[in-house]
Amino acid sequence: MNANVAEENTTAAPLWNDTTVSVTARVDALVAAMTLAEKTAQLYGVWVGASDDGDEVAPHQHDMEEAVDLDALLPTGLGQLTRPFGTVPVDPALGALSLARTQARIAAGNRFGIPALAHDECLAGFAAWGATAYPVPLSWGATFDPDLVGRMAAAIGRDMRAVGVHQGLAPVLDVVRDARWGRVEETIGEDPYLVGTVGTAYVRGLESAGIVATLKHFAGYSASRAGRNLAPSSMGPRERADVLLPPFEMAIREGGARSVMNAYTDTDGVPSAADEDLLTGLLRDTWGFDGTVVADYFAIAFLKTLHGVAADWAGAAALALGAGVDVELPNVKTYGAPLAEAVADGRVPEALVDRALRRTLTQKARLGMLDPDWSPVPAALEGADLDQPEALRGRIDLDPPENRQLARTIAQEAVVLLSNDGTLPLDRPRRIALLGPNADEPTAVLGCYSFPQHIGVRHPGTPHGIELPTLRDTLAAEFPEAEITFSRGTGIDDGELTGIPEAARVAREADIAVVVLGDRAGLFGRGTSGEGCDAETLALPGAQQQLLDALLDQETPVVAVLLAGRPYALGRAVGECAAIVQSFFPGEEGTRAIAGVLSGRVNPSGRLPVSVPGGPGSQPATYHGARLAHAGTVSNVDPTPAFAFGHGLSYTRFDWTDLTVDVQEAPTDGEFRLAFTVRNTGERSGTEVVQLYLHDPVASVVQPVQRLVGHARVDLEPGEAVRLRATVPADLASFTGRDGRRVVEPGELELRLAASSADHRLVAGVTLTGSARYPDHTRRLRSMFGREPGRPPGAA
Repeated sequence: MNANVAEENTTAAPLWNDTTVSVTARVDALVAAMTLAEKTAQLYGVWVGASDDGDEVAPHQHDMEEAVDLDALLPTGLGQLTRPFGTVPVDPALGALSLARTQARIAAGNRFGIPALAHDECLAGFAAWGATAYPVPLSWGATFDPDLVGRMAAAIGRDMRAVGVHQGLAPVLDVVRDARWGRVEETIGEDPYLVGTVGTAYVRGLESAGIVATLKHFAGYSASRAGRNLAPSSMGPRERADVLLPPFEMAIREGGARSVMNAYTDTDGVPSAADEDLLTGLLRDTWGFDGTVVADYFAIAFLKTLHGVAADWAGAAALALGAGVDVELPNVKTYGAPLAEAVADGRVPEALVDRALRRTLTQKARLGMLDPDWSPVPAALEGADLDQPEALRGRIDLDPPENRQLARTIAQEAVVLLSNDGTLPLDRPRRIALLGPNADEPTAVLGCYSFPQHIGVRHPGTPHGIELPTLRDTLAAEFPEAEITFSRGTGIDDGELTGIPEAARVAREADIAVVVLGDRAGLFGRGTSGEGCDAETLALPGAQQQLLDALLDQETPVVAVLLAGRPYALGRAVGECAAIVQSFFPGEEGTRAIAGVLSGRVNPSGRLPVSVPGGPGSQPATYHGARLAHAGTVSNVDPTPAFAFGHGLSYTRFDWTDLTVDVQEAPTDGEFRLAFTVRNTGERSGTEVVQLYLHDPVASVVQPVQRLVGHARVDLEPGEAVRLRATVPADLASFTGRDGRRVVEPGELELRLAASSADHRLVAGVTLTGSARYPDHTRRLRSMFGREPGRPPGAA
């Protein structure tokens, strides 16, 4: 039958190329025309690296996989190209040419003319040589500014699409449960509402540029035991439903994400890649997701090698395909010959192959990849002479001024001023002691998925491809009249003590000591933060605490600056430092942002997306915990943070007054409405970050003491006031009840308007009335803030 269909379409344009008919009809015709080998070929990828001379891509040899023979694969087609730009350093224009030539070969090599879908990483910017390195997601969370993050994502997406990439493997929507986990830097924070709102904005931005956003890691990766990467997850179904799943639900419903990546971990013995209830029952049948589920790299093979739930590759393929994993990444291992054999011998119904195939082909059709006028040449190379590769070198700029300005704005909004005794902003100091292992390190601002740290470290001698000024550079520019003396003191994690006395001497002879501490991002033990770089405790790595303590023993005021991927316990510094500035891997413009905060050119407005621990050994602990998770008299371990979630100082002051509650009682399907005034009572313009928390004192199951249900940034000039109105749907009080259903229960609640989870400014007591209600996935997911017209009460 397949051969007949193909023969029938030799004289007329095939139905799958006909843009006048529905995508469903086009895909159905294509599925009917394919052999089993052609079907499975669309369900896997090949890991490649673009060529820096413009030739076709070359298969990437990974130590977890055998070599791939691309020539042998192409006659049946190819579903995906894995990381053509994010594998080796390559000039963007020549990389785009290399990808275009390969796509032309792929399309010509199979009888349907189908190209491969190209995906790449974009966790903190397009992970390509020379592309803008934006702040990491933990800094996105620190901005509490979804709109700004959405603008960044749109810029990232435009750069990716211009060079021929279709899919981005971001955002990470894992909610931090244990700050020892190495991938904390990749997350947006420890609160599901913040992760959901900021992550959804990123999805919208990326999708607006035509890039398929991929939500990861679905679900429970961040709840691994003891913060160890890829460890089993201890969460129960209620924690999964109420803490870990809501960001994914919001990003799908409101963001329009078209792809989801499974988590590596198992939950109660069921690996996510084999969890049909999760990947099909919840994701598709309940939430209505109609995109593709792609495997995290090697996750299907891990069902055999790590989880032990499959005896062979065919068994692993059967479990994943049956659960709902549509595409194997990064290479073909189980969805090639093993899957075909399992279909042939009856272990896997061909209908499951067709189900995944329809999803992948539908995505390609909607991307225009089945259209008769599809071209492998991306927008950035249109009109160029592709026969002169060297003439193209330097043609594409993936780090233009507008990108850098956007990166700088995000970095500025993300800097968190943790403490300040009035020393900051610095008033034209004459002598600055600049100390610490991150003070003169260009890559100290980069996370582990930035190109220089992820790929560049494997290519010594290759330039970073972007400008990375150190804090030493930017402080010299910020304070041109100051004498700056540098001493490293110690390394990030080498434990070296011999340089500490010299650093202390330099500090004694200065007017101010700025010590720059934190992390080195890396992969699988090559750093102190990043994938596979988990921490046993939250003490500063190496001998950094000893350096900090030695400086505090001097009479010179000490300003501590953290360039890190996770929060750390800071010991004596919490009470003794003149000021503490926290920045989570702020990207290529990060040191300029920090220098601006130190000088006062930038008024800090960042807020903590994760709590800063009071001690190094109190994990796992987050503000989003039940009563027994907080300090009490029954344990000698105090998990109270040194600086709470949502905390951050400013160089101006804000007053919150005149709370009114328009709707104090509402039915369980209603909403509350309240209004209040925020006034800048300081002498300079600034931004207040309003946070709204919900406290449910009595519920049928244990609840967090409080949880974030709203936030808004408010920019105010000196003396300016604004009247804000908040609308809070009753749905935000819902939780998973004893019977496993989501419920809104009647009873009393508190709505806490706060500057942080530990700084409540105004509190409204409200009541839900009527009967318990059981909302479904169509419930309202967020509160709304708006400005009231007219003058606020008491305004001049």
